[in-house]
Amino acid sequence: MGLWDKVKGQFIDVIEWTDDTGDTLVWKFPRGDNEIKNGAQLIVRESQEAVFLHEGELGDVFAPGSAELTTRNIPVLTTLKSWKYGFDSPFKSDIFFVSTRQFTDLKWGTKNPIMMRDAEFGPVRLRAFGSYCIQVNDPGLFIMHIAGTGSWFHTDEITGQLRNILTSRFADALAEAKIPMLDLAANYNEMGDLLLNKLQPEFQAYGVTLTKFLIENISVPQAVEKALDKRTQMGVVGNLQSYTQFQTAEAIESMANNPNATGNAMGMFAGVGMGNIMGGAMQGASQQSGQVNQQSEGQQSGPPPLPQSVQWYAAINNQQAGPFSADDIKHMIQNGQLNRKTLIWKQGMPDWQPAGNQPELTAFFGSVPPPLPKG
Repeated sequence: MGLWDKVKGQFIDVIEWTDDTGDTLVWKFPRGDNEIKNGAQLIVRESQEAVFLHEGELGDVFAPGSAELTTRNIPVLTTLKSWKYGFDSPFKSDIFFVSTRQFTDLKWGTKNPIMMRDAEFGPVRLRAFGSYCIQVNDPGLFIMHIAGTGSWFHTDEITGQLRNILTSRFADALAEAKIPMLDLAANYNEMGDLLLNKLQPEFQAYGVTLTKFLIENISVPQAVEKALDKRTQMGVVGNLQSYTQFQTAEAIESMANNPNATGNAMGMFAGVGMGNIMGGAMQGASQQSGQVNQQSEGQQSGPPPLPQSVQWYAAINNQQAGPFSADDIKHMIQNGQLNRKTLIWKQGMPDWQPAGNQPELTAFFGSVPPPLPKG
């Protein structure tokens, strides 16, 4: 290597980072043994910040923009005290570019089921998963406590630790919330906002802000899901007898509209018919049991009660009167209070009718003498 090549290798004029990975949080400028020339240009793009470290000590943090680097604005020591060939004194420093953009769609989820006690279903096991977003808000703190002095630092190197924090705090919040299992889906947003505020102090200790925390799903074991489906089906069916009648009608319509499907429809109809037979047998057994009980009660208490006599109503002086028994009607006819034209009514008659038209009362009118002739 010539002297000039050695001299060129010792100086860097432009320091910048163009990130095309999408998942890099920290990138160390590849200085090697090269020294940074006093007066070199630093270019920091949007969603980046540049952090200077010298022998592990934090120097300046540069925001987006361009800057001329001099030993006056970089609080680091220089290893080359002088340069006899007309250059400004260079200095050595580790330069880290930190991405301050928002990293989205990072996944979290429970490794093991969360045990909780539900008021309706008792002890249940729940699993949950979702996504979250982070953003580095303190690059210096992030490098000193998390990234270290490695050349690259990707999101997957910190998401494991953050995910453990999220799942642990989520399990605790879920148990404390005491929300019924069937109402959890209606409270995803509220629980997410609650955990977002609760987790901020822990994330900020690493120089990171939790910008979004989303709960996508909370699920129960497959066996519990099947049991819940059965319970839902029973609720949808409702009245079993009406549902059986509906299936019968559907089977008959299917047979009428599709003769080729007669075999399947007959099978469906036979199944429905068997259900009706079983239901009828159960109903018949219930009725027979009731009849036996009634007969037993009749034997113990004597003959059945006498049938109730017919109750009549009469229109007397344009007003409803009654009820009257048959004997009452007879005496009223004999006393002249009621005649053949008097309107009467009893249960079962569609409307009021003259008393003389009723066969039951005809005999009563025959025993009454006709009126006296006029003098």
